[in-house]
Amino acid sequence: MSSNADAGDADLLRAVADGDEGALRLLFDRHAPWIVARLRRRCADPDAVDDVLQDTFVAVWKGAERWRGDGEVGAWLWGIAVRRLISRLRRSPVAWTFLADGEADAPLVSAEEQVLLGVEHGDLGTALRRLSPQLRAVVQATILDGLTTKEAARLLGVPHGTVKGRLRQAKSQLRASLLSAS
Repeated sequence: MSSNADAGDADLLRAVADGDEGALRLLFDRHAPWIVARLRRRCADPDAVDDVLQDTFVAVWKGAERWRGDGEVGAWLWGIAVRRLISRLRRSPVAWTFLADGEADAPLVSAEEQVLLGVEHGDLGTALRRLSPQLRAVVQATILDGLTTKEAARLLGVPHGTVKGRLRQAKSQLRASLLSAS
């Protein structure tokens, strides 16, 4: 399999599950550039981005058999990467600013980091986990990752109208879930 650069992502992932390092290299070459670009929009620390990328593909190597085959491999990879980023942000020391007189001010946490951590925990995280995998993938691609519905359709391998419909359905379910939680 590793010699076939034209293989689809699903075939490559199955080959990775069978221990094919060449297939992992092909998946990495195809997906690492866009994963890095998206991670950099969420984290300004290049070392953290590199670590998250490496952790993502180590997780793929160790757990490729966990891909259920429903949905796009790219969406599955991004799910791993964003969870690794959240874990990394949780472990990272918080940056502090200092006032002119040397007194510590409040920690600097970017809005992006706060949102990512809020998605993992709290009512929003619970509501997102209640969505079907198809709806959750659309929410992650469009709302959390900032892709257009056309870009999300390409990533997820579904028609543009399907993304729009799933997004409407997901927003409705999230709204109902969050209202019942409050």
